Amino acid sequence: MSKRNAMSDKAKNDEKPDFSDVPMTAKEEWSEMAKTLLLAVVLALLIRTFLFEPFNIPSSSMKPTLLVGDYLFVYKPSYGFSRYSFPFGIAPIKGRILAGDKEPKRGDVIVFKLPTNTSIDYIKRIVGMPGDRVQVLNGRLYINHHLVPRQQIGLKRIEEGGRKVTVTEYIETLPGGIMHRIYEESDSEALDNTNEYIVPENHYFAMGDNRDNSQDSRVQSVVGYIPLENIIGRADLLFFSTNGTANMAEIWKWPKTIRYERLFTRIRPLAPAEVGLETEKQAGLKAPSAMVK
Repeated sequence: MSKRNAMSDKAKNDEKPDFSDVPMTAKEEWSEMAKTLLLAVVLALLIRTFLFEPFNIPSSSMKPTLLVGDYLFVYKPSYGFSRYSFPFGIAPIKGRILAGDKEPKRGDVIVFKLPTNTSIDYIKRIVGMPGDRVQVLNGRLYINHHLVPRQQIGLKRIEEGGRKVTVTEYIETLPGGIMHRIYEESDSEALDNTNEYIVPENHYFAMGDNRDNSQDSRVQSVVGYIPLENIIGRADLLFFSTNGTANMAEIWKWPKTIRYERLFTRIRPLAPAEVGLETEKQAGLKAPSAMVK
């Protein structure tokens, strides 16, 4: 054997074997899958705890702003974090942390833990701030003895508790100029005349936009004043909405049940331009009737 051939054979023997194409064993594949799933769960928990938490709307108490079948994200850092920002309220936090000067504002739509049963999540709109005097008289909202103005938009026929009812839609303007839509069946329903409520420090008074079909701060024995600590965050974005007319098995019906116009819409007060359009639209609807003699 020549010296060159001997050196070539030695070089081949010194080469390290290449295991890059060796398939993983079943045990290794399960291990990698478990690591990936664990990472995904941890990442989801972090996002859910510190950034965005999804909620769905099961009741009509926030119509017309939120509909049954809406799915939304709550922005968790809106007002800092409390023990209820964390799963099962396990964090040993008193009050709120990392809030800075971020506080709930009048007109904000918030998700909070029900004060009388913190296992239940509620969603309502803040109308009363700490120290405010809030009262409803003959269906009209008063804050600090001032009547909150509302502008009638028109009548709507909606489904409420399995029955069809006619409601009046208004645009209500809260102190500070925050405008939003509300529904009223009438001004003489069960919660249309209340005592005066004085909102305690570090608490808020919240009401549903569907005023005659909302269990809210007016019902002191169930909801009452909302402690700042109980607020999970501000409702920020609708990411999905379905009218619920198809069940899970009826896949072919799903595309027709989606409310496409509501997808990825922000939950925010009305802009003045939107109010102007509503007024013009209503005036246009009334014009032909006014011309009849």
